Amino acid sequence: MLPDVRGRLGRSLFHRVAGPEGPARRARIHGTPGPRWFGPERPIRTVHADAAMFTGGLAALLLQSLHPLAMAAVAAHSGYRGDPWGRLQRTSTFLAVTTYGTAGDAQRAVDRVRGIHARISGTTADGEAYRAADPHLLAWVHLCETDCFLRAHERYGAHRLDAGGYDAYVADTARVAEALGVADPPRDRRALAERLDAYRPELRATPEARATARFLLLRPPVPPPALPFYAVLAANAVSLLPPWARGLLWLPRVPLVEDIAVRPAGHALTWAIRWAMNPPPSSPADRTDDPAGPARQGAVKARGSGV
Repeated sequence: MLPDVRGRLGRSLFHRVAGPEGPARRARIHGTPGPRWFGPERPIRTVHADAAMFTGGLAALLLQSLHPLAMAAVAAHSGYRGDPWGRLQRTSTFLAVTTYGTAGDAQRAVDRVRGIHARISGTTADGEAYRAADPHLLAWVHLCETDCFLRAHERYGAHRLDAGGYDAYVADTARVAEALGVADPPRDRRALAERLDAYRPELRATPEARATARFLLLRPPVPPPALPFYAVLAANAVSLLPPWARGLLWLPRVPLVEDIAVRPAGHALTWAIRWAMNPPPSSPADRTDDPAGPARQGAVKARGSGV
């Protein structure tokens, strides 16, 4: 009975994150032969395959909302409120293709995103113009994602990296960022922190940013039975944010509660997601002595982040 529960939970999570076409996309991403942007030894594969990505992704959305121009573009054009799961599935697919897919598929995914960005522009409520293709805004989004994914993996990852490994992860993500139009993205953790800090004079919590935080943290689009688990995810995403970002969003820190309750619950939830989405080999085709086994196991491992 336990394997059946595990399988149903894993399939449900995967469907939410990857969508109804998820299995077919996964088979294409991992099964299509050809050169990749990143080999199996690269840190980006380790980080993006881990269930800690769930917490890191939510933290990144909260952090990204603090740039008024980026937030205005998201609020007006992303459809995150009307179709939050669709947006998550598109983001998940993009991460999967650029991390694990063939070089050709990765480039086509980047080209599609750049084409969408080229059509998005507008004006904030304060009269400031924005363009989604602006390299400065693209860099902000990239920095937030890279920093939050890294922090989440460092705290909750199953196979954490050393300092050099996390520097290499930042360098890996820089390749995707450059393809998207980011100018000179950081290539180690120190440069990442410096670039993030340089944006602070531009950041503020607009009404749209606070509305986004309320939506993501207090009124999430999840079924009632899942709300307690989502609350744990949300609390741990908030705990990943730097103190200045929490202050802007009016998200207070309670150190004792976070240390004795939030973080342990976060570890337990991440373990549970990983357990559900990474079933053990159950057939000869999943064994390493099968010529197709390693490729199949790589695809199974990547399910931990919904790819």
